[in-house]
Amino acid sequence: MWLSWQLLGCTWFQPKEEKTARELAEEGIEAFKDEDYRKAIESFEKLKDWYPFSQYAILAELKIGDAHYHRKQYQEAILAYEEFENLHPKNEAVPYVIYQIGRCHFDRLYTVDRDQTTAREALQTFERLIRIYPASPYAKKAKEHMEVCNRNLAEHDFYVGMFYYKAKHYKAALERFKTVLRSYPDLGVHHKALEYIALCQARIDSAVGANN
Repeated sequence: MWLSWQLLGCTWFQPKEEKTARELAEEGIEAFKDEDYRKAIESFEKLKDWYPFSQYAILAELKIGDAHYHRKQYQEAILAYEEFENLHPKNEAVPYVIYQIGRCHFDRLYTVDRDQTTAREALQTFERLIRIYPASPYAKKAKEHMEVCNRNLAEHDFYVGMFYYKAKHYKAALERFKTVLRSYPDLGVHHKALEYIALCQARIDSAVGANN
């Protein structure tokens, strides 16, 4: 009788068989297609942890970054993409990975009246992509995003210049407008910068004349 219960107990409490690497990969991909990115991340994380040397592990590492990106969890996506690049520097997906890191920064661009750190980080990442993989189709996309980043930076510097100008800090304003002219000459802001450079210089000269 005791033996029968023992055998029955073993049947009841026997753990379920773990899913294979392929099953987890397929599960993650299906969840990703259904835009259930949370579930996709769970499946791919299990795959990566349980089968780190599987042929599907690299796919899981990449798709974890993509899933975080689609959830707008940009910092988590950047960490996943950077880990992929560090582990697989020669993989054919690396240009895409670098591009996606840039996109994570780019998609967080702020309005010109706020700090532009993300614009600078996006710009640096896209520049790295173009420098290392100039023939990649992602390099072309990166150039388009770089133009937006540079325009943001130009308009931000002009905005700061206008802040100083309105506060009558004409020397500080002059330096900002000169930065716009020097660093971003072809982005549609240089005409306004030239105008205010002249106005600042006139104000500064007027103040010097009044003191003499």
